[in-house]
Amino acid sequence: PIQYLDWLGKTVTGDLGTSIADHTSVWDIVRPRLINTAVLALVAGAIGSVIGVLVGILLAARKDGRLDGLVSSAALAVTALPEFVVAIALVIVFSTVIWRLLPAVSVLPPGTYPWQQPRLLILPVAALVIIVVPYIIRMTRAAMIEALDSDYCEMARLKGVSSRRLLLRHALPNALPPIIQVVALTFLYLAGGIVIVENAFAFPGIGQGLVNAVDARDIPVIQVIVLGLAAFYL
Repeated sequence: PIQYLDWLGKTVTGDLGTSIADHTSVWDIVRPRLINTAVLALVAGAIGSVIGVLVGILLAARKDGRLDGLVSSAALAVTALPEFVVAIALVIVFSTVIWRLLPAVSVLPPGTYPWQQPRLLILPVAALVIIVVPYIIRMTRAAMIEALDSDYCEMARLKGVSSRRLLLRHALPNALPPIIQVVALTFLYLAGGIVIVENAFAFPGIGQGLVNAVDARDIPVIQVIVLGLAAFYL
């Protein structure tokens, strides 16, 4: 209890402790990784949200059509894939076996940040987008279909409102609450689920830092990273 209270008191005052493995300040270890992960999560979350919402709206507008069935089945299949499978598949396709267009690992040189090496972000971002987009598509589609089946949308159809106006001005605003919720949950997932993707691509983010700290039994670093993830969730 005394150890815990001592650590807690120092953390509240900004003293995050010293790494057992590196004998340096925990904050100096965590800060650059935190920035890298934030950039990766924001870019992947923004791209995934835009794609997911747009495709979900399109599928709702073409409910029960061939495109709807094909994309919905593909989204369900992708949802069942673990993160490391998606990451390895992208490496096989774009870095090793089929094409050699992109680097297989995303190791940033010391002292640099992702925006200085945007090419290294492509595969990790693609992996995360592929993972999160199906959830957003399915939720957006369901919310839009429910809104389009409502009485006020039926009245708008009877008044001769165009399909585009019906989708964007009548159905979408009322379908936004569940869409916003699933987008928020996507960013929460990216905060924790990004660990596997970062480790697969050797991306120097908070996820890889947590894996390294666990391997080294570096308790102070583990405590700070887990505390940060919990704070983000809250």
